[in-house]
Amino acid sequence: MIKERPTFHPGEILREEFLKPAGIDGRRLAEALRLPCERICGILAGEQSMCVDTALRLARFFGTSDRFWLEVQMEYELHRARRDSHHLRQDILPFDGVAA
Repeated sequence: MIKERPTFHPGEILREEFLKPAGIDGRRLAEALRLPCERICGILAGEQSMCVDTALRLARFFGTSDRFWLEVQMEYELHRARRDSHHLRQDILPFDGVAA
């Protein structure tokens, strides 16, 4: 059986891969991005999702692509949805191509 690779919240990647190496805290990042500290702190705490606006700002600030941040968010959400959707296999039958 193939193991699923770990999926991380974008806030964890932001904190561990970008902020810590740069020596920047959430408050300073929020100021640089001209965003409310609550938004950045919520993302860093894993309590808030990455929105398009924040992805654009992070991409500009760190020299990444906006797509990078949005794909991290999407992968995280898909992982959680798949983990929590076991009931769908029982509740929803695949379409067999025959009209009822």
